Amino acid sequence: MTDANGSAEQAWEQPIETGEAPENGATFDAIIVGGGPGGASAAGYLAMSGAKVLMIEKDVWPRDKVCGDAVGGKSLSHVAALGVKADLEASPHFRVTGIVFSSPKGKSVRVPLPEEDVARLEAGYALPRAQFDSLLFNRCQAMVREAGGSIIQGGDVRTVLFDDGNGGEDPGEGSGDARHAAGVVVRIGGRKGEEFTFYTKELVGAGGYRCPVAKSVVESSYSEPMIDRDHYCGGYREYWRNVKGCGTNTGDIEIHFVDSVIPGYFWLFPVSEDVVNVGIGMVMGLLDKQKKKLKALQADVIANHHLFKDRFAEAEMIPGSAKGWQLPFGSPRKKSKLSPRRSSMNGVRLVGDAASLVDPFSGEGVGNALVTGEIAANHILEKKTPLEYQEEVWKVLGPELINSFRMQKLSRRSWLLNWFVGKAERKPALQEMMTEMIASKEAQENLHSPWFMMKTLLF
Repeated sequence: MTDANGSAEQAWEQPIETGEAPENGATFDAIIVGGGPGGASAAGYLAMSGAKVLMIEKDVWPRDKVCGDAVGGKSLSHVAALGVKADLEASPHFRVTGIVFSSPKGKSVRVPLPEEDVARLEAGYALPRAQFDSLLFNRCQAMVREAGGSIIQGGDVRTVLFDDGNGGEDPGEGSGDARHAAGVVVRIGGRKGEEFTFYTKELVGAGGYRCPVAKSVVESSYSEPMIDRDHYCGGYREYWRNVKGCGTNTGDIEIHFVDSVIPGYFWLFPVSEDVVNVGIGMVMGLLDKQKKKLKALQADVIANHHLFKDRFAEAEMIPGSAKGWQLPFGSPRKKSKLSPRRSSMNGVRLVGDAASLVDPFSGEGVGNALVTGEIAANHILEKKTPLEYQEEVWKVLGPELINSFRMQKLSRRSWLLNWFVGKAERKPALQEMMTEMIASKEAQENLHSPWFMMKTLLF
């Protein structure tokens, strides 16, 4: 099968050499479980400070990761700090200059990204995650090895080890605050592979929505629910060529609120010249109630919707690119004392999807994974407490996630979407506000003010 760009194998489709696995029983300053953006950033930042790190990735490169493929503005400082920006810009990608939203009635509004950011090439990118993750992992694994650490690919974490915090035996499940990270048992080489044990007092869970470290914290240690289907999204993605209006490598990504998909949305995210990530997403609890299948919903939109059937008339789906996955949203849970849910305990910090930090409105998770990867690394180096980690993550990301959750709930009402997009289509001041909401933390805080919102929308 060709890659998403329809070309011969590229650098990110090649194996990544990471050296030999460490000796059984080795001890590390920190062990990172997961080699995606959250795990790679945590490992990279730790290695830059001289820590001896073990990073364990379950798959073996080249590997795919199902995603919308957008790498937004908040990711770019980390892409630069970790030394990946030049590699990214030298590889095929789509440079995002704006976002187009459409309502169920077909009204649309374009939200341009700030011109100064576009001019500095810092507005955002879209490129396949198989490509982005490979570039990031390759850079960070090199830093880890240069600092004396090790990398394992094809490592399946079978057990997370705990003790009582003083070198004693594991006190058993459900003991919560009495437990402290002690290490992991990893099977290398597939189902019939050999098991290795590695030790650490600092563990980062970055293994996605099914992360074994997250399960050991949330379910085993504190007997709390890992999955809440009202706060998880089902996503489905395909790559297409020759979609009309998506033939360049610079422009807009598109989010469409289609009647048949409400409460959810249909997206078109170009990832390079003439290749588009086409997908659909809906909250799983709502999907359950409607008894819908995302693949069938998407096929219907592409074939029959008046806005898209002509755009896809001569398009073709890239074989083998259809995949589904789950997105654990960062929306606050009423039943949880910690927001959005527990993401730390003694010697353990969860990052990215493992900490349930996907944006509830846009579905974007790469930026939050990179942000929390750095926070986790800093807290390990500064020997801060688990509660301090939980509190800082929510302080940094909480306001944005709360606002996004509000917008997600509003987007479930077709009449409101029609009214809002129609209003924005006619009102430049509202378009400017939407640009600022996307680009500016300060502007996002205005969503907390009912007066500001009423004034902007009604006058």
